[in-house]
Parts: sequence; structure tokens; C-alpha cells
Amino acid sequence: MTTDTAATSAKPSREAPPAESKALRKAGDWARRAPLLPALIFVIVMTQLPFAATLVISFMNWNAYYPDERGFAGFDNFARVFTDTNTRQAVVVTIVLTVAVVLISLVLGLLIAMLLDRKFLGRGIVRTMMITPFLIVPVAAALLWKHALYNPEYGLFNGLLTTVFGDNAPQPDWITNNPLWAIIVALVWQWTPFMMLILLAGLQSRPLDVVEAARIDGASSWQIFRHMTLPHLRQYIELSGLLGAIYVVQNFDHVFTITSGGLGTANLPYFIYQTFYTAQDYGRASAAGVVVVLGTLIIAMAALRTVFTIFKEESR
Repeated sequence: MTTDTAATSAKPSREAPPAESKALRKAGDWARRAPLLPALIFVIVMTQLPFAATLVISFMNWNAYYPDERGFAGFDNFARVFTDTNTRQAVVVTIVLTVAVVLISLVLGLLIAMLLDRKFLGRGIVRTMMITPFLIVPVAAALLWKHALYNPEYGLFNGLLTTVFGDNAPQPDWITNNPLWAIIVALVWQWTPFMMLILLAGLQSRPLDVVEAARIDGASSWQIFRHMTLPHLRQYIELSGLLGAIYVVQNFDHVFTITSGGLGTANLPYFIYQTFYTAQDYGRASAAGVVVVLGTLIIAMAALRTVFTIFKEESR
């Protein structure tokens, strides 16, 4: 009886008051979050502050050639972005470039992924070699295509034509004759391994027992691909296409290096570069940059939605 009374009287003294418990919990939460604060501050300073500054400048009439006319411009810069002929041309080039590179890379990536999904001698080495183009720095890859492959005098393509057809073989200037396709081919070469990696991951997540059951039931390879493999890869195709589009929309290195934006190949990033550094029109360049960011955000949201759907289905 004496022991029970002591235990009962000691119980309130071991429990912390609600306010004190809440304060301790908050202190524990901050102790866990504190190590992340430097990284969070770094990300905000390096990404959000420049974007906020760009957003503010996009509403200003700010041209370095006319310093006395600097002031608030409202939506005039955005109106000029959407009505200017050169801007519309840059938008068209960006769309054509992105769609062509993503579609061709997806088809080639799917074919290569299906080949690499089969077992053969040296498969690991071949996979590593196929990934290599994606690991090259974009500027270096563009220089490689411009000088080592496309050059009409000492490039590999014209060298092959001479080897096959002799000294009288045609020696086309690949970049001048097909400027946009010269950029597209170089980008496809670099982005096909990226598509191949994602699609290969999708192929290897197929339920092989179901595929084997369909094969035993008499299904042909084309029927298995059409009715089982392709529906299974749908979300992986969407994901790789959206992620590729996010990066190709922002491509600057290949356009700047191969054609310097000439011959009708200036896309939106190159147009922003020209407006900023050549025309010194900081307001219009910032407005065009904001438009590109908003377009990229829309594509990124669709990509994230696809990623979440894949994770949800794989967790079932």
C-alpha cells in the first residue's frame, strides 16, 4: 500500500508539463533540421534570388544603350516577346528542334534498349560504350561534330564519301546545306543513350513469367511487343520524353557552337543570349527567360506526375 501510494505520488513528477514537452519537441525538430539549413540557404541564394531579379527586370524598360529611359514598363516586354518576328521564329525553331530530337532519340533508344535487353557475350561492355556519348560535355560533343565530322575539308563524313566513291565524290558542306538537321543529328547522338537507359530499366522490370506464358500460348514476338511490352513501357516512354524535352528546350551549346545561331537555327536560349549581350536589352531578354522557365515548369510538372505514377504502380 505504501509502495502504490509512492508510485502514484511520483508519477506526475516524471511527466513533463505540456508546454515544456512542446518546446522540447520543437528544439529536437530544429536540431534535426539545422544541418540542412546551409544547403537550403545556398539553393535559395543560387537559384531563387537570380530568378526573382530576372522577374523584376522583365517588367522594366532597361536597355544599356539608352540608360536615361530606364523605368517600369509593365507587360510591354512580354508583349514584345510574343509579337516580335524574331522571337516567334525562335519559338518555332525551339519546338521543331525539341520535337525532332526527342522523337528520334526515343525510337533509337527503344531499339537499342531492346537489343541490349538480350543476353550476348560482352553485353556489359557494349552497354558502357552506348552510354558514353551522354557523358561527354555538350560543348565538346558539339565541337566534335562540327570539326571532326561535318567539316567539308577534313571531316569524317566527306572522307568516307571520298573513300567509297573516289576522288570525284561530292564534298557537301553539311552545316551550310542542312543547318538545323546538323544540330538535330548531333543532339540525337548525345540524347539517345539517355532514352535508352530509362527504357532499358523499363524493359527489365517486365514480369517475365507472363511473357513466357504468352509465348507458350503461341503469341508471336510482334504480338508480345505490341500488346505487352509497349503498354508496359508507356510510362517510361513518357518519362524519358518529358525529361529529354526539359533539357533540349534549354539547349544552347550546340546552337552556339555549330551554327552560332545563323542560317535560321536560333532557338529561344540563343535569342535570349543575343538580346542580352548584343542588343543589351535586359528587360526583353529577362521577359523571354521568364517565358522559357514557365514553359519548362509545365513540362517538368508533367514529368513529375509520370514519375509518381510509376512509383505508385511499382509499390502495389
